[in-house]
Amino acid sequence: MRILTVVGARPQFVKAAPVSRALRLRHEEVLVHTGQHYDDAMSASFFRELEIPEPDLNLEVGSGSHAAMTAEMLRRLEPVVLEHRPEGVLIYGDTNSTMAAAIVTSKAAYGDGLRPWLAHVEAGLRSFNLAMPEERNRVVADHLADLLLAPTETAMQHLVHEGLGDRAELVGDVMVDAFDWAAKRADGQLPPVASEHPGYVLLTLHRAENVDDPRRLAAWVGALAGDRPVLFPVHPRTRTALERGAVSLPANIVPLEPAGYLQMVALERGAAVVATDSGGVQKEAYLAAVPCVTLRTETEWVEMIEAGWNRLAPSPELVPDAIAAALSGTPAARPPLYGDGLAAGRIVAAMEGYVDRRAALGRRAMEATVR
Repeated sequence: MRILTVVGARPQFVKAAPVSRALRLRHEEVLVHTGQHYDDAMSASFFRELEIPEPDLNLEVGSGSHAAMTAEMLRRLEPVVLEHRPEGVLIYGDTNSTMAAAIVTSKAAYGDGLRPWLAHVEAGLRSFNLAMPEERNRVVADHLADLLLAPTETAMQHLVHEGLGDRAELVGDVMVDAFDWAAKRADGQLPPVASEHPGYVLLTLHRAENVDDPRRLAAWVGALAGDRPVLFPVHPRTRTALERGAVSLPANIVPLEPAGYLQMVALERGAAVVATDSGGVQKEAYLAAVPCVTLRTETEWVEMIEAGWNRLAPSPELVPDAIAAALSGTPAARPPLYGDGLAAGRIVAAMEGYVDRRAALGRRAMEATVR
């Protein structure tokens, strides 16, 4: 198979790494980076750390409004698909890059009448908050995809409910593969500041609804003021918002540069509790056996809430009590909610199986025409 993989943001680089390693054992991959995350701390350094090849193509789209960014991705990605003529296009998650690649692939047709198929990793996730751009992106991608690769039973149930069950396969969560790989390499990656502040809270904050309004951003960081140290790798978007809004950090919050993947895994494993609005960091906290407080009104990863390892704090005033509850103790059980760390191989096998089924249908159609 020739597979064209489209990524654009840091979480997608992490998810793509184990799949890329498994895929390239037997197949050809063309790796395309849209350039949605474009500075070194959020992009190039991740490819180096994850030990995967640099992208074959970087579309260098950069930042902008949702409309401008997605439109530019559509414009630049379409000729790439037509030039490389992949059998299939592989997309991840819920970003503007995901939706743009889904739309381009669903409309692409080669000169001989063939068209590429589309596979979506992390299919079936739902927050049921349609105000989130990510929710719109993932729903569009799922309904356009030919092969839906679900990480959890809950995601499978969502796909069945939407009439997409016949396209879906439960493969497990590829982030478990990535985290297991990184955990073996994270020793020695903990920054000195973390050792100087034992018992720290690890904070990440980047979603538009949390950081773009200076008053709301100030309320979030103010809710974490206190005696316990808070280590805060600051996302570029959040740093800009802090500076633009003249938002001051409480004395106990220590700002850090954006962390590379191995350093982030080390920070997560060393934390007493994680406070985040990131879906990926929620899950990594669980895999690190560290309690989490999610700074949102909802989470796609409801299994962690049910297991008692994650708590929602939908407004800043709820954060202190949520962190205190998280620090008071975690459940004895931490079930393997997201699979066994072998999802990448299942994803490749699912694509191979889809190609075989498609070829068999084509042969049967040809035989029926001959008869």
